[in-house]
Amino acid sequence: MNEFITAFESVFTRSNVFYMLRGLGVTFYVALISIILSIFFGTILALFRTYGNKLLKGFSITYIEIFRNTPNLLWVLAIRFMIRMPEPFDAPMYSGILAFTLFTSAVMAEIIRGGLNSVHKGQFEAAYSQGFNFFQTLIFIILPQCFKAIVPAMLSQVITVIKDTSFLAQVAIEEFFNNSKWIMSAQIDSTVNQSMRVFIIFGFVALVYFIINFILSCIVRNTRKRRQVA
Repeated sequence: MNEFITAFESVFTRSNVFYMLRGLGVTFYVALISIILSIFFGTILALFRTYGNKLLKGFSITYIEIFRNTPNLLWVLAIRFMIRMPEPFDAPMYSGILAFTLFTSAVMAEIIRGGLNSVHKGQFEAAYSQGFNFFQTLIFIILPQCFKAIVPAMLSQVITVIKDTSFLAQVAIEEFFNNSKWIMSAQIDSTVNQSMRVFIIFGFVALVYFIINFILSCIVRNTRKRRQVA
């Protein structure tokens, strides 16, 4: 027990805790911005694929199939090392946001397309009879119903994005997993409590990811239950 306490105190020093929390802040920031941008671009792709002409449909299908059938980590590595981000977005973090946005937009597009297909086609006829044009019908009638229907699926994708931000550790972006890994590396020395310290760090990282994603999973389940009852 004393050995565990000693290892715990050596890991969770003030500087180490602040370093990990700073990384957690980067994780949330990358996930949040990526999700917001992905919903925006995913909506455009879904509209192109559902209502666009042959050229727009072809572009949307090609984009979605390329990104959905390749690993996210591949795009993280490619964008980090092959694309020079313009100022003021030249910080490594923004290359991670770009990679996640490009990849997640394809996933969001398919989720949103499913929501668009769930809205009855008669909604267009009803809207047209009230004087709405096509774009007004989309913005005020179709899209609100679509997003209401896909909330659980979108929240599930948010969980995936938060977990996948750990990929950014492969390109030395200072998110939560990367910072925790550096602390773990600093603990690997000749001391007696080396294994215990590494176990504590890995356990803490797993616990943090679990708590965040478990809360989101509960929200997803409750949302689905409310929809089933309604």
